[in-house]
Amino acid sequence: MHITPDTLPTLAERLQAERKRQGLSRSQAAAVCNVSPSFIRDAESAPERCSLGKLLLLVQGLGLSLEVNRWPTTVPAESVKTGKIDIPTLVLSPPPKEPAP
Repeated sequence: MHITPDTLPTLAERLQAERKRQGLSRSQAAAVCNVSPSFIRDAESAPERCSLGKLLLLVQGLGLSLEVNRWPTTVPAESVKTGKIDIPTLVLSPPPKEPAP
């Protein structure tokens, strides 16, 4: 999932769906992810108000991953002056598929 301000509502839906898929209540997910139940509620309803650090705790606690793509190692001075910088993207990945028994 490519994460932008416009896709935050979808992120919230997917986080809630993954929590429910794992059969976790908000309290149980909070305990696993080392956050409060109210944070789980906020992340599932308005993730734009949540800190990135706590969102990462939630994402990792649910077995998901979040990565930044296209992060430049250097930015030419001219790009900074003109504002033409290749913007990194965040990608949310689903948990790995479990092997069939």
